Order: sequence, then structure tokens, then C-alpha cells
Amino acid sequence: MRHKILRILPVTLATLSMAAAWQGAGSAETPKRRAVPTRSATSTLRVGAFRLRLDPASQTARSLSPIGTPGFDFLPVGRSKERAGNGYNHLGDIHLRLRTRAGPWQDYSSSRDRKPVRPLPARGKVLAAADITATMGTGLPLRITREWVNEGGVPALRFILTNASRDPVEVGGLGMPMVFDNIISDRTLEQAHAQASFADPYIGQDAGYVQVTRLNGAGPALLVLPERNTPLEAYVPVPTMRETGGKAVIVEASPRAQTSEGFYDWTVASAAYARTDWAKAGQPWNEATSFRLAPGESRQIGLRFAASPSIRGIEQTLTAQARPVVVGVPGYVVPTDLDATLFVRAASAITNIASYPAGALEVTRQTGKPGWTRLSVRGRRWGRARLTLNYADGSVQTVQYFVTKPLERTMADLGRFSTTRQWFEGKGDPFGRSPAILTYDREANRIVTDDPRVWISGMSDEGGAGSWVAAVMKQLDNPDAAEIARIEQLVDKTVVGRLQVADGPHAGGVKKSLFYYDPAAFPDRYQPAKDWQSWTSWKKDQADDLGRAYNYPHVAAGHWVLYRIARNHPGMTKVHGWDWYLDHAYQTIVAMMRDAPHYAQFGLMEGDVFVDILTDLKREGWTTKADGVERLMKGRADHWRTLKYPFGSEMAWDSTGQAEVYAWMRYFGYGPQADVTREVILGYDPSIPHWGYNGNARRYWDFLYGGKYPRLERQIHHYGSTLNAIPLFDSFRRDPRDTHLLRVAYGGLLGGITNIDQQGASSAAFHSWPDRMEWDPYSGDYGMGFFGHAYAAATYLVDDPALGWLSYGGNLSQSGGTIHVEPRDGARSRFFVAPAGLWLTLEAGKIAAVDYDPATRTVRLTLDPADPATPTARLFVETTTPGGRTYRPDRGMMERGGYSVPLSTSPTQLVLSAR
Repeated sequence: MRHKILRILPVTLATLSMAAAWQGAGSAETPKRRAVPTRSATSTLRVGAFRLRLDPASQTARSLSPIGTPGFDFLPVGRSKERAGNGYNHLGDIHLRLRTRAGPWQDYSSSRDRKPVRPLPARGKVLAAADITATMGTGLPLRITREWVNEGGVPALRFILTNASRDPVEVGGLGMPMVFDNIISDRTLEQAHAQASFADPYIGQDAGYVQVTRLNGAGPALLVLPERNTPLEAYVPVPTMRETGGKAVIVEASPRAQTSEGFYDWTVASAAYARTDWAKAGQPWNEATSFRLAPGESRQIGLRFAASPSIRGIEQTLTAQARPVVVGVPGYVVPTDLDATLFVRAASAITNIASYPAGALEVTRQTGKPGWTRLSVRGRRWGRARLTLNYADGSVQTVQYFVTKPLERTMADLGRFSTTRQWFEGKGDPFGRSPAILTYDREANRIVTDDPRVWISGMSDEGGAGSWVAAVMKQLDNPDAAEIARIEQLVDKTVVGRLQVADGPHAGGVKKSLFYYDPAAFPDRYQPAKDWQSWTSWKKDQADDLGRAYNYPHVAAGHWVLYRIARNHPGMTKVHGWDWYLDHAYQTIVAMMRDAPHYAQFGLMEGDVFVDILTDLKREGWTTKADGVERLMKGRADHWRTLKYPFGSEMAWDSTGQAEVYAWMRYFGYGPQADVTREVILGYDPSIPHWGYNGNARRYWDFLYGGKYPRLERQIHHYGSTLNAIPLFDSFRRDPRDTHLLRVAYGGLLGGITNIDQQGASSAAFHSWPDRMEWDPYSGDYGMGFFGHAYAAATYLVDDPALGWLSYGGNLSQSGGTIHVEPRDGARSRFFVAPAGLWLTLEAGKIAAVDYDPATRTVRLTLDPADPATPTARLFVETTTPGGRTYRPDRGMMERGGYSVPLSTSPTQLVLSAR
């Protein structure tokens, strides 16, 4: 869901400004300046690859600019004046929650009510120093000094906390604000991509870090690394004054908005928060701790700021900085039937490995490549799991895993739940939603038949279409006759003719919602406890609007999947033939361009399906219709080609149109624009050893539009994760040397599965803030994410130069030089042999195993036996790498661009040889 923000803030990106909201939150005081006999903190300091500029009054950082990138800054230096007052946090501030004896917890902040800091002499490698106790607030029992240090060419920030009281002090909350320029307000898309950055945490204790990447995906990237006694225990959002009513001590004056995610604390100790603010939340990522300082005792904490030349160079930079590096294959989401591996490269030896909960993960050591420790990881218990590595130097690293069922069982669970528990029929519904698959509330265990955000109950828009789209997409690779029977009813009776215009001048047009707000016509239909007076409660004329292009891919995908099933699985569809479904998919595209041209200028979530519909029109010989679609889509692509960053949307910045833009750039041969799109995706889609953040394409506003608990909050594996994986997979298949692409893509692909619970209920996303830490109860817009998973699910065979033979999505073994892989990806319909650049896809049939001989480059493909609905396999063979050799199977009849291979009651084997 994207369009609603503009109803709240009806301005364009170029004019969008939060400056007014930032005024009046307090102004900077003018502290008395004290001469320092050595080095002045007011100068710009060159430290290694950076220029560091400190504020002369507070000695907090105002600028951290890479020397090799003129005009770019990781900090919001351009907003220094508007962010100069009380309550505005900066790099170099600190937050504390502590208590003496058994007294109440007290909060302290260096930014809430600024007072002059006392500069201290700066000698040697110390660039600037100050006693900042006075600006922490009254009653602080600690003395706090801060130093900016040149640590071997790397800027470092250090705090020394000393107990100046007569009583022991327990520090239960300690955070350092990570304030980077993630503010998109008042910037065009070109300016935002050139100037802004996003920060992503690896919440991994002593091995943790924060990576700060530019929106355009270009280097350099910034790594915030811990020094001793500074674990990244939690990553805590700094609450805003608007959120707290301005009464909190630990607070940020900048408002949180779609154009500004807000800031977070690098949190070293969090037990006080866990006992208060988070008491009702799910388990935190790491055990919440506190520490004590006896009278006169001190503790030093610190962070370093290292430059990585590129996003792909982050792990090499970590190694150069003597930080542990771990690589999970296929990632950190582990189905119980999949062999996963964790590779560890660290300067210190691993002394202990522990799983929490006990027994959730089974870990054994294996022989690895030189310089790497190789650990076999098996998931044993469904749900979140934490792997803890203890090192000989006393440091601790945690790696967050998620254990799922075998993916084919997960697919079956989703299909069953969505077509039974979410099935809505025969209710005398005046809105025409019967039969339907509607949004589900897992907390209340009921269908959401009415919500003031009417689209959620209206089968359209992302928040309402998500549930039935998920049910449809499940059938693409795992068709079930009973489920398809219900889906055909839904499409025939509710989609076509109600949600989608069936005939006339607007045939194919798609409404914004079937449900709407009309208390005069239906006085008893709307729950009085809810607010029905906001713009979200569309009236009938608003709900009937055909002008929202974002709704069209949902319907097109439904028609397309049923076309594929009818064409490749005889007898599974009963209501219409394959040609009816393909024609309606075609009509949907044409109607979008006719009735919704404004939003069609943007890339659309699930828009990749249009490429497949066009491909199928060509395969079927529907030349006139194919030419028409191609002409319409080329008009869009040609427009995007004129833009430096063609990723606009109704939102000021978005992360869901890039996949379709990439698809059409590739289709029409616009390679440079496709490459730009890929790199932009890497700017907001990280590779991080944590199931929640690995491949988690940035989203932080869609709980407002599809969740039960609406707020601006970083979402874990919202639909952007899987949708953005699609172009990364495609790019990897074009260049299998770039394994970074594969790792990010697979993180997003499997991350989207974590939103399906043990019974098959789906969730829009996981709430990442530590005061909740659980999946949202609403299924909401999850279907858009499941579209991406079903569309891209595949197994990849890779010969990694550093790690050896690996399988992403399958179980690998070697015998006599042959590599044997058994897919476990949940679809078993797609397989990529990276050394050969060979992309195998099935529209019917299942892959049981693939054997690859590196010496001869021969591929042996074993298919499952036939079943009544799949008597024939449909295999497509493509070489994706430049200069790659062409492969052909030793049997099969060429038909509609692929090979039709009759199946038997026993497994069928095909041999593919390079020609």
C-alpha cells in the first residue's frame, strides 16, 4: 500500500518539507567556550578516509564525509541549523537508564536539554575530548567523558563512565544514537539517491556492526564497529517528541515520517528497557543485560567508523578491521529438511557453540577451506533460534536463525489455511464479496470483514488483495485441485464482474475496493468502536475508482496462474479454459494503461508478471495482442530510460517498483538502466548474518495500511524482500561470479516464508521494534510477498572460489567428481547450474535431483513420476551467461518454446549436454 501517505501529506517530493515540524522543539544554547591548550574541536579533522567536523559547542559530530566522494556526507550536515536545538540527537550523544541501590530507573540524555560541555586537553591520537556530565541532566551519579580519537587512521568515538557517587550504580540502559542522513524530505529522487543513506544493524553482540549505505548503492559504505565492552545488544528506536508527548528524557525532536525513518540507539545494555517498556513484548534478539559500577569504578565503551570501498567490500573491510565474518548458506532461514552451513572467519578460535532455545539448532564442525571454520547447521525446532559463538579472546557473537517446516509442507499449510479458514462465502454480503478469501486476524482468529481502512476488507489494494493473491500464487508450483476449485469460484464470481469490470468500455478495469463506507445504506455494518471518519473510509464512488494501477497486477497474476495451470495440468481447472484466463490477463494490462495511466508511469509491485503474460501471448501465437502489450510496455520503459533513477511512486521514496523497472529494462535491452536499478536495490537490501535483516528490503510505513497495529516502524520481511530478490536473482544468473547478489536474494526469498506460521496463517510482516517483537496479526498485504517467493523459488548450484561447492536451496553431496543436488526450495521447478550458466525451469513437473559433472559439463536431470494432473513435464532450457554454451535435453518435443517430456510411473531422467 503506497498511495495513502499522499492523502495525509498532499505534496510532491520536491516540495515535501518537515522543517516546519522541526521548529520550536528547542533551540541550541550558546555555551561559554573554554580555550583548549592543544587542539581545537572546531576545526575540520582529516582522519584516514574521512573528514570529521565537530560542533564547537557540544563536540558532537556534524559531518563525516568520505574524502574520495566530494559533496557527500554520511551525517545530515545540510540540516545542521534546523537540527541545532534541544532534543536533536547527533553522533557523539549518549543515552542512559540507571539506578542506585534498588531505586527507580532514571533516564539521562546528553541531547535533551543541552548545557555547555567542558573541553579537555586533546593530545596524541585524541582529536577532541570533553567532560559532558553537565549536559546529561541533573542528579546523574556518573561522570562521563567523551573522546574523538584517530585510531590508526580510523575515527573512533569513546565514552568513559565513572561512578562519582558513594553507591553502586546499575546501568540498565546505555545507547549511542546512530544519526545518519536518512532524511529524504525536501529532496528530489535524484538528490535523495545522491545524498541520503540508510543504516542497517547486525545485532550480533561483540561482532555486531551497523552498515550505512548510500541510496544509489555506490561506494563508499560506512561501517560502525564496536570496541571492547561495546556489544550491539539491541537496536532501539529513539522515540520522537511527537510519539512521547514531549515528556520523555530520551527523545528525538525530528518527527518520524515516510520521508524519515528516524534514528536508533546502538544499545550496549538493555535490561532496564526489557523490564519496563518491553515487558509484554516477544523475546529480544539477545539476552537483555545490565552492568554495575562500584563507587570510583569506570567503564570505557567505544565505536570505530571504517570505510568500505563498496557494499560488496563490506566483509573484506570487516576482516581488515579484525572483526569476525560469518556467511550463512543458503542464509539464516533453515527448513528442517535442508542442510545449511555457516562459514566463520575470525582471528580468534571458537571455544564454544550454543543454541537457544536448547536443541533448536544442531551444529557440527566440518572440514572447511583454509581460513574458514565450516559449521553444519540443522534446524530442529520451528521458530526463532539464536546461535552463540564464544571466542578465545572472550568476545561473543550471536547469529539469529529462523527454523521452518520443509518448504513444501509450508506451501501446503498456506494453501489449506487461505482456502478454508480465510474462505468467506454465503454470508449475504451486500458488498459482493462472496465467495472470497479475505484478510485474517490471527490474534482474534477471525476474518476481518470490516476495517475503517476499507481496502483491507475489500479484496483490492495490497492490504485487501494480499490474502487471495497468496492463495493463487501458491498454486503456481504446487497446484491442489480442491484449492483451485475454490479459487476458480472466486475469480469467476467475485473478481470478474465485481472487482474487475467484465465488459463495456472499461472492461478489465479494477476497482480500489469492494467494501466501502455507507452508514446510511448499511447502518449496522460498521463497528462503532472504530474511527470511520478519516480519509481511509472510502465511500462507494471512491472504492469504485479504476484509476489505481497498483491494483492491476494482483488481478493479472490471478488470471495468469490459472492460465498456466489450465495449460499444463489437464483437468485441474473446470470453469474456464486456458485461453479465457490468458485473455483476461491480457485485458487487465490493456485496461490498466487505459483507465489508470497516471500510476502506470511508475514501477508496480508484482509488475514482473506482465513480462510473463507477454511471453505467453507470444508462445501461443497471439501476435496482435502481444504486439499491443509490447507497445504499451515499451512506452513505459522508454519513459523510465530518460530518468536517472526511475523509481518514483506516489510515495516520496519507495522500494517496490524497482523489480518491474528492472524487468522491462532487461526485456527491451536497456542494460545500463537495469544495472543502475540493481545497484540501487543493494543500497536498501543488505546481506547481514541475521534472518530478519538478511535480504530485508527496507519498508517502514506499511503497517499503517495493512497491519493491525499501525505505526511507522521498520518492518521485517514485508513484501519488498521477495519482490526485490527477483531482479537480484536475474542479475546473478547473468554474472554468477557476483555471489553477493545471490546471498541477498536468497535472504529475501526465504525471509518471506517466516511470515507463515505453523498452521499456515500469514502475516504482513514482523514488528522489529523491541517493544513488540512479533508478527502482526493481520495477513494484510502478505500476498505480494508470497508472489515474489512463488515466482522466484529455485535451487542454485555454485562453485564458490572461497567456500567450495554450495547449494542454495538444496542438499548437496559429491561422489566421484559428480555434484549431486536434491532441491528443497518448496517449488522444485527451477534450477540454476552456475558454472554452466544453465537455467532450467519447469511449468509442469518436479525436479527430484540434478547431477553435474564439472569435467564434461554434463547435467543429468531427474524428474518426479507422473501423476494424474501432470502426465507431461514442460521444460525450458536457457543459457544466461554471455558466451555460454547452449544445452539441449536428450529427449522431448519442442512445443511453445519448451520441451514437452512424457512422464512415467517411475522417475524420468534427462541428460543435457552442451552443444
